[in-house]
Amino acid sequence: MFTGLIVEMGEIVSLTKKDNGARLALQAKTLVHDAALGDSISVNGTCLTVVEIKGNTLSFDLSDETLRSTNVGQLKIKDRVNLEPALRLDAKLGGHFVTGHIDGVGKIKAKTLTGDICRIVIRTEGRIADFLVEKGSVAVDGISLTVVEVFKDGFSIVIIPHTAHLTTIGFKGPGDAVNIEVDILGKYVSKFLGKGHDAGFMDTLLREGFA
Repeated sequence: MFTGLIVEMGEIVSLTKKDNGARLALQAKTLVHDAALGDSISVNGTCLTVVEIKGNTLSFDLSDETLRSTNVGQLKIKDRVNLEPALRLDAKLGGHFVTGHIDGVGKIKAKTLTGDICRIVIRTEGRIADFLVEKGSVAVDGISLTVVEVFKDGFSIVIIPHTAHLTTIGFKGPGDAVNIEVDILGKYVSKFLGKGHDAGFMDTLLREGFA
């Protein structure tokens, strides 16, 4: 479990493809000091397990599924990635609950700057947009962000200078791929309603004054 608050950007050292996946190696300056074998680390929002540590280099094994369903398989040497260690029970929760399980890969459609505030429109599949709500939470490349607008094929976000400076979203532009994870609460509600519990659920909401 993560929060979507990025600790630092790492730099890709290598991505070696194998028959059943790949081995990813990256350099980290801060996070590596507390890392241990078996730790879960969010790399561009994807939960990966540390399998080797050499100096400032962390290595991870990637499955075929990870390569297919995230942008991690597209990484090249020298690319920068967002890094976050797993949430500790005694840590502050400043973002939102992020599982590190990517729902899909979106593409940046437009990026405009007004003063020092950046508005980004991301195109994604309709099945992902269906889970988003205005002012709700979404993780983009592992960054906890607030949804501004929802479209049938995507959504928009607004980036402050601090976020642009400390994460990859600051230098990504139109056409670039980003990992998307919707708020897990929305998935659970959707599943609950889809199993035929909607009538009782709506009755409860009405009774409690929520609808």
